[in-house]
Amino acid sequence: MTQHSRNTPQFYLTAPSPCPYLAGQEERKVFTHLVGERAAELNDILTHGGFRRSQSIAYRPACENCRACVSVRVVAADFRPTRSMRRILDRNNDVIAEMRVAVPTSEQYSVFRSYLDLRHRDGGMVDMTVLDYAMMVEDSHVETRIVEYRRRGPDSAINGRGTGPLLGVALTDVLSDGLSMVYSFFEGSEASRSLGTLMILDHIARARQMGLAYVYLGYWVRGSRKMDYKGRFLPQERLAPDGWERVER
Repeated sequence: MTQHSRNTPQFYLTAPSPCPYLAGQEERKVFTHLVGERAAELNDILTHGGFRRSQSIAYRPACENCRACVSVRVVAADFRPTRSMRRILDRNNDVIAEMRVAVPTSEQYSVFRSYLDLRHRDGGMVDMTVLDYAMMVEDSHVETRIVEYRRRGPDSAINGRGTGPLLGVALTDVLSDGLSMVYSFFEGSEASRSLGTLMILDHIARARQMGLAYVYLGYWVRGSRKMDYKGRFLPQERLAPDGWERVER
């Protein structure tokens, strides 16, 4: 009987299921567990190969008839915001972001529920309880942080921290070469702020400050309204069969 070390990844393939991004397509995923002493190192390697993390699982698409999902990462040092992105930054000049230890709170879950109810009422996460949310945040064997976005409070000028209501949250992994945005969500009543774009812009600026080269955005899917927005953050690199290829426009 063959014995496998806990630090040796074993890969598995899911059964076909309906694609959540493209109508009429089926998806399959290859996945492995991110556990043990080498979890952070393995997460780095797999992310470079197009995998994404969900709790203690790393996965990537393995669809038989479709290659629409393309891993993308923004080149932080060379990124320049568009005019519309600069307007979003100006619109949110009353928002303060704080990166902190990944600890779930009831306030975060309230925003999470608002986001799901408005944006993903038919999605697979809609039935997540507060305990499910806590597991999503805490079940990580890699360096994971929470970035909270709050309206600026009255004492912000004194201590630099926002004390207003929570507007958005990003669950983020810190990799050796970048920040990987695992999952982000925002208050449904604040849609006019374009908080999704704001959080990506903040992560790009944060990566620069931390001396990291990239911000990993997950999968860009041409033709999918849910994922097409990721193609606007340029320059970026997209993972092709021969490796990462730079895209300027």
